Amino acid sequence: MVAADAERPADLIIDGCIALVHDEEKGIGFFQDAAVVVCGRLIEAVTSARAVSGLPAVQRIDGRGQLAMPGLINCHTHTPMVALRGIAEDMPVEEWFNDWIWPIESNLTDRVVELGAQLACAEMIRGGVTTFADHYFSMDKVAAAVTESGLRANLGAAYFSSQGAEGRERSVDFALRMRGAAEGRITTSLAPHAPYTVDDADLAATAELAGRHGLLVHIHAAENKAQTENSLARCGRTPIEVLERAGLLDVDLLIAHGTGITEKDLSVLQRGTGRIAVASAPRGYLKFAWDTTPIRALATAGIPVGLATDGAASNNTLDVWESMALTALVQKSVENDPAWFTARQALGHATTQSARAVGLGDQVGALAPGRRADLILVDLTGPHTQPLHDIAATLVHSARSGDVRTTVVDGRILMRDRQLLTLDVPGITAELTEQLPELTERRQGRRIQDYDG
Repeated sequence: MVAADAERPADLIIDGCIALVHDEEKGIGFFQDAAVVVCGRLIEAVTSARAVSGLPAVQRIDGRGQLAMPGLINCHTHTPMVALRGIAEDMPVEEWFNDWIWPIESNLTDRVVELGAQLACAEMIRGGVTTFADHYFSMDKVAAAVTESGLRANLGAAYFSSQGAEGRERSVDFALRMRGAAEGRITTSLAPHAPYTVDDADLAATAELAGRHGLLVHIHAAENKAQTENSLARCGRTPIEVLERAGLLDVDLLIAHGTGITEKDLSVLQRGTGRIAVASAPRGYLKFAWDTTPIRALATAGIPVGLATDGAASNNTLDVWESMALTALVQKSVENDPAWFTARQALGHATTQSARAVGLGDQVGALAPGRRADLILVDLTGPHTQPLHDIAATLVHSARSGDVRTTVVDGRILMRDRQLLTLDVPGITAELTEQLPELTERRQGRRIQDYDG
């Protein structure tokens, strides 16, 4: 039943839709002829369309032919890197970093970061992403883009030990100063780049600071097998063991990629007392000819895996819809098991597991009373999504990001009927294009860091 208030109408009602819901065991189900009632920033009810037929609302959306589901979550990205989309292709990761990306990133300006983040936010809104976790530089500018766009984000200011104590201090300052910004839509993390660019002392200091201030730590680790092998050769420990030694497995931790996680690492991760999760971005792994994140083994170890895209410089897209489909397909292939990673499992990773990964498991990731009103409407009337024999399979294997018609965050409509309401894409792209000649110049000997894995 809906708790109707005669004095105050609902802020938003979506009725006549199919609703993706989670049962008590977090299984995926579908509620036909449903309605979603939003009051303020929260979901008030997920009920039948009949139950809301006489309920007044400030805004009402006819959801017939559409599916309401929790907004997608991009668990690891670098939003400003959309400015480098397609700049370096078809090469090994070492060449990609050392000869292209890190020299170009030495040219970054605050304005380019902000424009890139704005463009990325527009892309994600159009693709049904309502929350993202970002790990980059000039994060005040990314925070400004989040505020303007209306999205929700966990933001971390990246740092390397080569920057000295100042890099870590800037990351901590940003995290403490900006958490709770954008009317609470911004949460923050500490963002050491990786075990091969941040030394043991800085990693241990990060763990202590995270524990003291209750902050998530967002870090690249065991990105590929070569990194794991190089770490073993260099210090006798895998990257996951390096994190354990520093105390980072005893705080809330988001590990980006983890395709180099070994069988031995699984027991190490299980020893950790913090909330540990992994973000997986399969498209980039395919491009760099890496292995993929061992999701089945991590599931057995009780480690949630969220979906991600990484930055658009390596992934070319911020399409989490594609990440969900690729994850389902790649997992079946690597496990040689067509019954593994079902469509419902994929939707679980895209919703509840991704929410847990970014530290928001009790706020987003499900359509349920008391959760934040972060939701999307997906058009299921196209020829490529008909007929609806299996809605879960249709969402994962047939639907695409262009089928998202409406995106809502915190009860605010950011896109309605494919019309963006918060960002001016033509203006953003015109100004960003003017900045590109100076940004993309590669100067001899200039890098923000060296990559050796």
